[in-house]
Amino acid sequence: MRSLFPVTDLTTTGAAAPDREWSLDELAEAYAYPSGLPDGTSWLRANMVSTLDGAAQHDGRSQPISCAADMRIFGTLRGLADVVIAGAETVRQEGYRPARAREAFAERRAAAGQGPAPAVAVVTGSLDLDFSLPLFTEPLVPTLVVTGAGAPADRIEAARKAGAEVVIAGDGTRVDPERVVRELAARGLRRQLTEGGPRLLGQFVAAGALDELCLTLSPMLTAGDAQRIAGGPGVAVPERFFLASLLEEAGFLFSRYRRTDS
Repeated sequence: MRSLFPVTDLTTTGAAAPDREWSLDELAEAYAYPSGLPDGTSWLRANMVSTLDGAAQHDGRSQPISCAADMRIFGTLRGLADVVIAGAETVRQEGYRPARAREAFAERRAAAGQGPAPAVAVVTGSLDLDFSLPLFTEPLVPTLVVTGAGAPADRIEAARKAGAEVVIAGDGTRVDPERVVRELAARGLRRQLTEGGPRLLGQFVAAGALDELCLTLSPMLTAGDAQRIAGGPGVAVPERFFLASLLEEAGFLFSRYRRTDS
């Protein structure tokens, strides 16, 4: 892996340094959340992967277009977050399990006042979830189910019986993306990471709630009709993000973009 921007991997002669595997500490420094977030505020970053022709999935899953380095960054982003936010469809398709404690991030998390692992927050209007899965029965920290005030009462009760914490972040069965961010931050979960899917990310984008996008560009072409990384209604005026960093390994590009006003 090498840093293309900012350019830091240079030899004493000014030539590009040879590729090497970055340590988890180096990745954690490269992807650190902003320090000194004002009280009551949060930072929402997204982590997604896309092919050269814009596909966010292949055969309904993101894993086939990923790589080992992408998974190391995926694990690093989780290791830094207070909470991982995912839509119900992504939880079902990707077979979500509870986030685990990792020794490599233990000291860093303790210094930041974090628990041993991030919570997982599942955003769902219908609560059409299997509450017997390990995500709900075996989490290191309780899984959160984020829904609307009008969600089916029997499903809310089922979630609570399974040990999940139910978070109301909308009216009816609709979940308000901005309120999701606020409600999680109010619970001390301020370093937020969303892993999609595309519909949920599209909602955060449309609401202007996204602070940062970590996008892996996979050197693959798939054609077909796979979703983009963000779906749903478009925004009236596209929001400008700036490039914060760019890493490369084996043709994969690992970019990090931030909002211009963040």
